[in-house]
Amino acid sequence: MSGPDDRPGRTGPGGLAVCAPLRFEARAVRRGLADAARGTGGGTRGAAGGAGFEVLATGMGARRSRAAAERLRASDAGAVAIAGTCGGLAPGLEPGDLVVATVVIGPDGRRVSCPAAPLLAGQLRRAGLRVHEGPVATVRGLHDAAGRSRALDRGAIAVDMESSYLIEGAAGRPAVVLRAVSDTPRRPLLRPGGMAGGVAALRSLRLAGPALAAWAAATSPREVLLAGPRSFCAGVERAIEIVERALDGSTAPVYVRKQIVHNTHVVSGLEQRGAVFVDELTEVPDGATVVFSAHGVAPSVRAEASRRSLDTIDATCPLVAKVHAEARRFATDGYLVALIGHAGHEEVDGTLGEAPGAMTLVQTVADVAALEPADPAKVAYLMQTTLSAEEAGVILDALLERFPGARGPGSDDICYATTNRQQAVRAIADDADVVLVAGSANSSNSKRLVETAERAGVRAYLIDDTGDIELGWLTGASTVGITAGASAPPAVVSQIVAALSGLGSVQVGERVAATESIRFGLPKEVRQS
Repeated sequence: MSGPDDRPGRTGPGGLAVCAPLRFEARAVRRGLADAARGTGGGTRGAAGGAGFEVLATGMGARRSRAAAERLRASDAGAVAIAGTCGGLAPGLEPGDLVVATVVIGPDGRRVSCPAAPLLAGQLRRAGLRVHEGPVATVRGLHDAAGRSRALDRGAIAVDMESSYLIEGAAGRPAVVLRAVSDTPRRPLLRPGGMAGGVAALRSLRLAGPALAAWAAATSPREVLLAGPRSFCAGVERAIEIVERALDGSTAPVYVRKQIVHNTHVVSGLEQRGAVFVDELTEVPDGATVVFSAHGVAPSVRAEASRRSLDTIDATCPLVAKVHAEARRFATDGYLVALIGHAGHEEVDGTLGEAPGAMTLVQTVADVAALEPADPAKVAYLMQTTLSAEEAGVILDALLERFPGARGPGSDDICYATTNRQQAVRAIADDADVVLVAGSANSSNSKRLVETAERAGVRAYLIDDTGDIELGWLTGASTVGITAGASAPPAVVSQIVAALSGLGSVQVGERVAATESIRFGLPKEVRQS
């Protein structure tokens, strides 16, 4: 591919082609990619699997951009990036900010999706750059007021004059659009001091070079293996539905003690619907409605709620409630109860609160050795429901070796959903180059999935959403395994698969280790009549 404004490039078959309208924009991007190739920009060496890159000054406007798109269509580049400056439309955009297009909108309203946008945006944010994601619209002229107005009506956060034409040249290849804000309605380019915005934009384009290189290096066709089951379990679905129904049935605020489940997306979604999350009951007004989270609470919390006449709705998972009942039973019978679990987890705090004088937390084999029961023949054990069976098994073996007569629960404490998801991860681990686990950092069962994959010998990473995926994890990975913790929404998995499709064609398969049909009933307070 060549044109009158092009400088000789260094791309090879499968390399990265970057289209920048103006020479000074192309120069800024080229320097940033060169920094990445030298390893001086904090990014990944090389581009598009090491095939090199070419930065093309394609010219401004529709005519030049269409011509450049035709040349690009005929080129052997493996990935395409469109980079340059833009005009910011959305509030909060400042000169020098970067905009990664999720959708490119043409002057006629036609829309082209850019599925890899969250991956590139996340990489840029980790580099310390200010990044916005959203639609970018192409207008016919820099001072096209009507075009800018239409772009705003169509949801665009920024405008340029070329992207909708240039992206046609990608012709199905991985493509991203990266624009740096040079002017905004508050800070127009053509006014005294406006050139400072252009300088800031060019600096940001250069700093974005390593992230562009990392994106290009990760582009490749790949297989995606989904672990089944994954995502929400019955207890999580029940807890979310309880809050939703409480909100639907109340005009007053509905408070939730702690996170209803350990997932930022779930909590944010319920907050948007009006739920008020608090850490302790002291933050809840007397007489208000409060929901107890799926992890359960200690009797002291229930007593405080009763004393203050709070209208309580219990969303404790029935499997956690079972462990609470076992704790009370063993304590009543005079046993020292060893709870195998992790300190600080809300489920553990609630369970220990059932019989604080008769229970002790056991986290390691060393903790087992330190146990000093008044009667070695009266030792019992329980488990946090979200543990790894392997992790808990090591501690349990040590406990039973020291106290052979120790009594356990009538049935496994570790949740069926936790076990099923761990088995499903093992089913994909052998064939995956990397495993991505959707789940929040405070989700115990999600962290156990990462550990399960790592024990199977594969690299695994916990991510809240697509923005957390580091592109270097995907470089050279032809098969990506994906699962989700029991508190992670199914939509997050779909979003991850969609983002990976922006790096190249994706073939999706599923390995089902178990099927789940369990449903838990709702408490009487929110049942529909």
